[in-house]
Amino acid sequence: MGLFTFWPVGYNAYLAFNDYSIADATATWNNFAHFKYLYEEDLFHSALKNSLLFLLVVPVIQVSALLVAKLVNNKLPAMTFFRAAYYIPVITAISIAGVVWLNVYKYDGILTWFLQSLGLIDEQVNWLGEPKIAIYMVMIFTFWKGIGYYMVLYLAGLQSIPTEVEEAAILDGANAWQRFWKITVPMVKPTILLCTLLSTIAALKSFQEVVVLTRGQADTYTALYYVYAQAFTNFNFGRAAAAGLVVTFFCVLLAVLQFRFFGEKK
Repeated sequence: MGLFTFWPVGYNAYLAFNDYSIADATATWNNFAHFKYLYEEDLFHSALKNSLLFLLVVPVIQVSALLVAKLVNNKLPAMTFFRAAYYIPVITAISIAGVVWLNVYKYDGILTWFLQSLGLIDEQVNWLGEPKIAIYMVMIFTFWKGIGYYMVLYLAGLQSIPTEVEEAAILDGANAWQRFWKITVPMVKPTILLCTLLSTIAALKSFQEVVVLTRGQADTYTALYYVYAQAFTNFNFGRAAAAGLVVTFFCVLLAVLQFRFFGEKK
């Protein structure tokens, strides 16, 4: 933890207040110059806005994952197969998944064919090239890639609920919705908090999805992609470190808010 977490985080904070030269590995103190630049730069504002917009996928993926976990928690034939099927996208390499979804999203891809066959669109659409919709297409990919991961966590939470509790509710005349809302949701609340926290941080740190699908084009430039571009394209490690600190600040802020409003009340 010290070598691979605490030391890099601390050194990143140090670089955020320095001009770092990769040629001679020297750092020159510049106070808040990088943060001032980020405050005034429109590109970083747009990248941060896209990262915050990515938070829209959080409630959708959490509700869907909980419902899917509830469905696959039933003891029915072939249920093990369905559990595995939902989890396959999680273990699929993102490069391979990106190739698949690039074919789904291309002009004459599966998505265009499907919507045209339903009569919902008349012409081909550049799904990843239109600035107004490209970011949402990346979100759909994120949803597909991550729902199985959270499903497994929720499934573990559901299987920890004593069967006697739900049986007692059935005897008391509670219907399926009442049992779900009054028993399931409260008893998996810690899991809901954990999954929401993890997906919130993952949404703010969205990077791989952007790389494999758009490379930041069509208004899909996220904050972490900005960090990557500044560090490994422009070689401005100080500015990249400062942008990384800003992303970290929002991650910590949202984590605190979630623990405040959804954590256990003492």
